[in-house]
Amino acid sequence: MAPDDESPATPWAGEEARCFFELTPERMLDAVEQAGVRTTGRVLQLASMENRVYQVEIELDHEPHSASEAFRVAKFYRPGRWSREQILEEHRFLTELVADEVPVVEPDEIGDQGTLGEAAGLGIWWTLFPRVGGRAPDELDHEQLRQLGRLVARLHITGAAGSAPSRLRLDIETYGYGNLDLLLDAEALPASVAERYQALVEQICEMSAPWFEDVDYQRIHGDCHAGNVLWNDSGPFLVDFDDMVRGPCVQDLWLLAPGQDTDAVVRRDALLEGYEQLRDFDRGTLRLIEPLRGLRLVHFSAWISKRYEDPAFQRAFPDFGTEHYWFEETSALQEVLARVQDSAWG
Repeated sequence: MAPDDESPATPWAGEEARCFFELTPERMLDAVEQAGVRTTGRVLQLASMENRVYQVEIELDHEPHSASEAFRVAKFYRPGRWSREQILEEHRFLTELVADEVPVVEPDEIGDQGTLGEAAGLGIWWTLFPRVGGRAPDELDHEQLRQLGRLVARLHITGAAGSAPSRLRLDIETYGYGNLDLLLDAEALPASVAERYQALVEQICEMSAPWFEDVDYQRIHGDCHAGNVLWNDSGPFLVDFDDMVRGPCVQDLWLLAPGQDTDAVVRRDALLEGYEQLRDFDRGTLRLIEPLRGLRLVHFSAWISKRYEDPAFQRAFPDFGTEHYWFEETSALQEVLARVQDSAWG
């Protein structure tokens, strides 16, 4: 069972859902302008499943030096997911990274509210970011992977220098047993696969639990896949720290080279080559990749289950809850378990 203070959030519904659905572009602009930010009224909703994110054009007293200067990105956090303190810990981490010259996007100050405002009448936390242009290349060469490895090392150096006690801990209890309990309590799994799915998750957790015991936990990005790394003329920079956690550093590396084939191993080696130019890395933690992959699968299904009253999730995951969906998930977990067993017995 997950400990009480770190159990995954409860399913999202009721009053919280109503407030989130009532967050129209007009109400979003009202919140931004009430914070003292003058807008032109032009707004573009950006893709985001978890939060509401808008690009807003602002009024300037001078000619913009770049196209991005005349815009801000307003992010409205889904109610019930993070507390005010958890969001502020994300913001503090970003501020510390910027102070250490790590390329990330730091939130703006919102009038006298600091970096975190509250939408009047809705109880929704929100923040404002500068718009920063960048692209996500389809493939990275060896030197770009080394450069990215150095960036992750710099991220982890700053992450290890501070704490975030309110953020979730990426471990067996919270991401494994806790998310499994949520799925079982919600009766999200069909009877035909529930027993098998539960057994696989529990086996993965039980077998790999000793591997996590002596691992250093610190602030990490948590969701550092290729889509959250953008490149511009200065090189790579990191975005979207919404899933920031306290976890093992290997989490931020395997997601950048997530496969199990030879090519993924080569890419991971290049990342580590760059990483170790700036910071030591415990290569023994590479055996955590497979259990972390399994925990991510369970966490992803629990995330969908908690949000499935949201029509956007029903459109995005139309087969969720079907036997086909859970058959695919169970097959993936079976593969994870086989690799965990190979590592344990090898």
